[in-house]
Amino acid sequence: MKKENNHNVDKLPSVWVALIPIVFMGVSLAFGIGVYGADPHVPLLLSTVVAVLVALKLGHSFHSIEEQITKTISVSIKALLILVIIGAFIGSWVAAGIVPSMIYYGIGILSPTYYLLTACIISVFVSMAGNAWFAAGTIGVALMGIGQGLGIPLPMVAGAVVSGVYFGDKMSPLSDVTNFTSAVVGIDLFDHIRNLMNTTLPTLIISLLLYTFIGFKFHSDGANLSQAAEIQKILSDNFVISPLLLIPLLIIVLIFVLKIPAIPGLSIGVIIGALIAVFVQQAPLGDMLSIMNNGFTIETGNEVTDELLNQGGIQSMMYTVSLILIALSFGATLEKARILEAILGALLNRVKRTGSLISATAGTCIASNVVGCDQFMSVVIPGRMYLNEYKKRGFHPKLLGRTLEDCGTVTACLLPWTTCGIFMYSVLGVSALEYAPYAFFCYLSTFVAITYGYFNFRINRLSPEEQAEMGIVIDGAKESSVPTS
Repeated sequence: MKKENNHNVDKLPSVWVALIPIVFMGVSLAFGIGVYGADPHVPLLLSTVVAVLVALKLGHSFHSIEEQITKTISVSIKALLILVIIGAFIGSWVAAGIVPSMIYYGIGILSPTYYLLTACIISVFVSMAGNAWFAAGTIGVALMGIGQGLGIPLPMVAGAVVSGVYFGDKMSPLSDVTNFTSAVVGIDLFDHIRNLMNTTLPTLIISLLLYTFIGFKFHSDGANLSQAAEIQKILSDNFVISPLLLIPLLIIVLIFVLKIPAIPGLSIGVIIGALIAVFVQQAPLGDMLSIMNNGFTIETGNEVTDELLNQGGIQSMMYTVSLILIALSFGATLEKARILEAILGALLNRVKRTGSLISATAGTCIASNVVGCDQFMSVVIPGRMYLNEYKKRGFHPKLLGRTLEDCGTVTACLLPWTTCGIFMYSVLGVSALEYAPYAFFCYLSTFVAITYGYFNFRINRLSPEEQAEMGIVIDGAKESSVPTS
């Protein structure tokens, strides 16, 4: 087995060499998805092969690359298990009549005009009790069904749901990525969340105004009311519909409020759904075992209703799991070969002012999502690259933490090949390319963060006492070019 050439691997690759796997990935995905309409698995797998070849050429041994891939995947095993459990969760909750009851009552009480606004707000509140994946896999599924019943275009509904759930993913103290980001930059979790409010609340308000404005084009006309009534009738004909069946949703929210971990919490939800299906909906136990594995299926004679109900199951998540494994392998190889550092490291020498520093951080976050294929990569890579630079320029680490969340955490779901984009497609049934234009919160967050930087607004700086405590000596040349607040 070839040993790793320590002399070579300690050096950053040249920018031109580093660009090889990145350009190949862009071209292969563009042709595979855009031209041939193929799934992204094979183009991304071929991109991983190219990245491995580049890493080998740079002196890394295959054993060390393999170890990095294994390490990266092992860190993400929890997320993959959650994905599998959510597949069983959705199937059991449809069979139990829980999701049909949500859709039934939601269609009856929600107005098409204000539906996008309402869907976003509901997603915000549910996600604050857990994270984006929890909220999208539970209330998000029901919101998509209600929106379809009301005649709202599904990409718009998905955009509103995604905006709402990623507010919680960014702001909830229960969110993995929020805790992870505060740890990467070394600040208190609740200080981090309080500082996020400066950019996050204005962005949410702007997004809600946009959803309100778009909603005025949808009215409760005769066609919508007729379709909604037909869906409600089909649901009541095929399920026991009751307000009591909404209680399990409150139980799941309570589970996460009590900080019960996601895997046992969602597993409890699966068991609750299966028991209700057997004892309330009179589903045979053998059928429930099949539903949790293969998903719920029904033929009602109404295409819209069938699309609402035929979903879930562990096997429905295997497409997503396989793509995530390939994406993580690609990202791990790039990290091992220091590809992103090579491409973006030169930016620091050209960055002078606050706005350009935040813009460079934003660009690095987005690039990390593009090539790392995972939300956590957009935190850890820029976090490592920029932390000392922020301190040397007199900026508090919580400014970096806020920027990582504004530009990394919430943009991962806008790309169809990232773990977040793949998951949202699995549970919402709409690809990232379709819902991205309507996920206002997710891309406006980056715009707001950069705008704050250029206007030097709400910029966190280190006090002289904090500088002394951290043992920081401000770089005079760089600091002189940074406007003071």
